[in-house]
Amino acid sequence: MTDLEAALRRAVRGEVGFDVTSRALTTMDASNYRRVPLGVVAPTDADDVAAVLEVCRERGVPVVARGGGTSIAGQATGTGVVLDFTRHMNRLVALDPQARTAVVQPGLVLDRLQDAAAPHGLRFGPDPSTHSRCTLGGMIGNNSCGSHSVAWGTTADSVRELSVVTARGRRLRLGQEWAGAPEGLRELVDGDLARLRTGFPDLPRRISGYALDALLPENGADVARSFCGSEGTLGVLTEAVVRLVESPRARALAVLGYADEAGAAEAAAGLLPLGPLTVEGMAVDLVPSTEGLPRGGAWLFVETGGATEAEARARAEAVVRAADVVDALVVTDPAGQRTLWRVREDASGTATRMPDGSEAWPGWEDCAVPPARLGGYLRDFRSLLSAHDLRGTPYGHFGDGCIHVRIDFDLLTDAGVARFRRFSEELADVVVAHGGSLSGEHGDGQARAELLPRMYGAETVALFERAKAVWDPDDLLNPGMLVRPAPLDTNLRFSVLPREPVDVAFGYPSDGGDFSAAVRRCVGVAKCRTTSVSGAGVMCPSFRATGEEEHSTRGRARLLHEMLAGELVTDGWRSKEVRDALDLCLSCKGCRSDCPVEVDMATYKAEFLHHHYEGRRRPAAHYAMGWLPVWLRWAARTRTAPVVNALASVRPLAAVAKRLGGIAGERAVPRLAGETFSRWWRGRRRGPAGEGDLVVLWPDTFTEHLSPSVGRAAVRVLEAAGLRVALPPTLRGRAVIGDGTSKSALALLTSRRGQVCCGLTYVSTGQLDRARAVMRRTLDLMAPVLETSAPVVVLEPSCAAALRTDLPELLHDDPRAARLASRVLTFAEALERHAPDWTPPAVNLPAVGQTHCHQHAVLGDAADRRLRESAGLSGELSGGCCGLAGNFGFESGHYEVSAACAEDQLLPAVREAPDGAVVLADGFSCRTQLEQLAGVRGRHLAEVLAEGLE
Repeated sequence: MTDLEAALRRAVRGEVGFDVTSRALTTMDASNYRRVPLGVVAPTDADDVAAVLEVCRERGVPVVARGGGTSIAGQATGTGVVLDFTRHMNRLVALDPQARTAVVQPGLVLDRLQDAAAPHGLRFGPDPSTHSRCTLGGMIGNNSCGSHSVAWGTTADSVRELSVVTARGRRLRLGQEWAGAPEGLRELVDGDLARLRTGFPDLPRRISGYALDALLPENGADVARSFCGSEGTLGVLTEAVVRLVESPRARALAVLGYADEAGAAEAAAGLLPLGPLTVEGMAVDLVPSTEGLPRGGAWLFVETGGATEAEARARAEAVVRAADVVDALVVTDPAGQRTLWRVREDASGTATRMPDGSEAWPGWEDCAVPPARLGGYLRDFRSLLSAHDLRGTPYGHFGDGCIHVRIDFDLLTDAGVARFRRFSEELADVVVAHGGSLSGEHGDGQARAELLPRMYGAETVALFERAKAVWDPDDLLNPGMLVRPAPLDTNLRFSVLPREPVDVAFGYPSDGGDFSAAVRRCVGVAKCRTTSVSGAGVMCPSFRATGEEEHSTRGRARLLHEMLAGELVTDGWRSKEVRDALDLCLSCKGCRSDCPVEVDMATYKAEFLHHHYEGRRRPAAHYAMGWLPVWLRWAARTRTAPVVNALASVRPLAAVAKRLGGIAGERAVPRLAGETFSRWWRGRRRGPAGEGDLVVLWPDTFTEHLSPSVGRAAVRVLEAAGLRVALPPTLRGRAVIGDGTSKSALALLTSRRGQVCCGLTYVSTGQLDRARAVMRRTLDLMAPVLETSAPVVVLEPSCAAALRTDLPELLHDDPRAARLASRVLTFAEALERHAPDWTPPAVNLPAVGQTHCHQHAVLGDAADRRLRESAGLSGELSGGCCGLAGNFGFESGHYEVSAACAEDQLLPAVREAPDGAVVLADGFSCRTQLEQLAGVRGRHLAEVLAEGLE
């Protein structure tokens, strides 16, 4: 243990982490930069903060304050000690509805404040797109704004008082009229009044530099306001009194379509006199799909408020009338508004990939110019991009003249980094020429601080340095930010990654086959760190269960990044730190859909486990559950299911078996079916063949051996819909699948020489060589099906997802894999596409349950929603993940997290279900979790419809 670590452990009550994992998780924020800290401290209170500063000051170790880690300019990274305020100093201390104020700690997430204020008709004005995970301390440090700044201003406009600890341990209470000012600050201001009155651009989004002009007497000598935007370089915030504003009771959203981006930008300023709450803009090159948007090549999102829906709509319609638009849309439905806003809020992540899949990066994320000059600035900006052969997708706060953009800089080569520097210098000059600010929301950090002399001039920047010296004479707090900055092209996080592609098993088609590029997808937006999900969202259940960064998608991506870098995590694929972080990943695939940049941690986990255990013994659960299809087929062939069930019911025997198999002792072993689905299929009486389309019903492992009732129900419903049902071949050969009644087809369908398998259990345990072998055998068996046009109907969502994604990505060298993946349909999709005129039975009952996580992430549930509606199954299914997630919830050591995930969404939804409600659960894991934790029987949609046919 180092002297620094030992001293900190003696001095503070909070956690002190100098281990590899703690440090790796904080090497980066959401910027292009990376710094490796010495350690991380999670203080419990202001006393802990003061103690850390004292220990570090004595040793000359820098200190960096960190909240949600979503800063885009590098200011939340450092080489000394990082203070993590999210663990303990994250409370809402008080809320006074009458005074419209709240007292908050720096680690409080903005949405938690909004949730507390909402019942009083109040809210905190600024709302960055990261509102579900950014902290108030980070917002104050960066003077964050958000989409409603045209109505409610920046964070600085919402701050009343700040409690801070200086680097030398003084505790100050900052406010107006020089309240809390450190010694020497007033003298510095009085000595340079003329410069402070004339040297700062007058625009709503001037965030760059220190806000020393807030200290002018005509501005109330507001020390708290001046502290906002100082990026942790002047003092450490421990508490804040913030102002709340009245939230409109009703809102309407006018979406205005324009021919192009310049037209939208030039129109924005003209809408401000109408008093909108937002004027947001984006162009078509940022939007994956224009469905639901009015016609146009660019759009303004203009939100209006009112005491009633009619009043809000009237104001929105007035905006439409005042705007010269190609097309427009006014939405008052809250759900519809949320859907549209999600397009805008996800832009910060979506913009990190160009339409062709190439990477784009921050660095010039939020310049701001006077709103009236935005159109001209954007034209000059686009011209500069073209001159440097760069691409970017601008979007942002058009009403405030603030533009966000990610640009496809090449930050992996010396030539690309040199171009990054040249572009940055030239763009800074363009911004200044338009009377703008280099930062309009997220601060300067390392990305822009070097260029501040171009905006302010050398004398004003020298004044900033003198102000820093007044507050922090030892340069202890976040050195290298704002004053005496590190060069903007150093400490780039990509410089440590391998230059050649890593040898991997999956194909990573969206990343050019490069695992490093796949890991680079995580830019730190941290949507995975949200503590609740909306609608059918899933990501990230393990973080919501533990609250630990290492169990978030971002945390795991950071550890994989450091593994590839090899500087901090030095043992590569054998890393215990990466293994432990991935251990609680449920492989729910929620990040594949919910992460704005589609990080696919389930695939990365399988890849890592494949290499980590290569050539050595695996955990017992990998053999017990990874090879589940083998053990279940063995039991079926030997007809020993009754014996297995009987032995499993004897507690001492079951306990020994679970311990040997690495299965959680709290879990009951599922019962094997007495008759498999395939055996029932071979022995059933068949009626006359229908005349509808032929569909091939996939006998997945779970339907085949554990819940054949689902398969039987599906056959009944599909045939009732007029479809001809066949099972996949069990003989390798070139015969063509027929109508399911001919002798050749029957020979194929009843042979016992092989059985198809999607390989899911092998993939989820990282046994990728075995998975490939199983998948290739399956493709051989499916050859006759692939010669027809018959779809493959898969009842188990996780197996369908494996066939749609894992199969073609793991067998990327076999064209048959892509062909089979393209044939896969869910039960609802098969009925909708191949029996469009069939009317399902009228069940007419309320339905509860959970959309399967793999269905949400990979397959989509639109067809299921329509089928439920047609059958009269009312109500929305919840989001999240059931927590069992295949082998995850059965593995020893996972039970508590598994149960916590179920309590997040699924179990509360079932408990609150109305009388007579149908509990829907298409996944075997979901049904098992419901049965074992709630004593509730969940049913597949096919079972419900089959029962309705009776």
